[in-house]
Amino acid sequence: MSTIHFKETTTSTPEQFVAALTDFGPGRSQLFGNSTDQYLEVHAQGLGEADVTEGSHGIWERLHYDWSDPNRVVMTTTDSNLWGGHSGHTYTFTRRPDGSTDVDVVVVREGKNLTGRVLGVVVGTVGQGVLKHAFGKTVKAVEARNDGAGTTERS
Repeated sequence: MSTIHFKETTTSTPEQFVAALTDFGPGRSQLFGNSTDQYLEVHAQGLGEADVTEGSHGIWERLHYDWSDPNRVVMTTTDSNLWGGHSGHTYTFTRRPDGSTDVDVVVVREGKNLTGRVLGVVVGTVGQGVLKHAFGKTVKAVEARNDGAGTTERS
């Protein structure tokens, strides 16, 4: 099992970031490169939660999204072709006095088969930089979506 943790500071508010995370409409890949329209399927959506399948490049996962806490979004993997066990994502938002927001991300990858276990090791080592870079792109895209707000500060 691999656990990846990183943090970015953004000019977006927690509400703006949650709105982006929970926008399951077409073009999602413009914000989240690993979620293409080809794989995107919303099975159910309610107030503060959704059941969504998404993925790209032959890797998919079904996630239970929970955003009932305005400062946290928890995405729990319920099915996948690679991931099982405790896999998922947690985004935690902390407002800063200067109006910016710290976004703390934890990604857990537990392979449910040989391919998943091997990819989990890769993600937990050399893949961390790739995921962090992809998240930096997401932060910039969310800021641009919110009226082209300022630049990101890396932490």
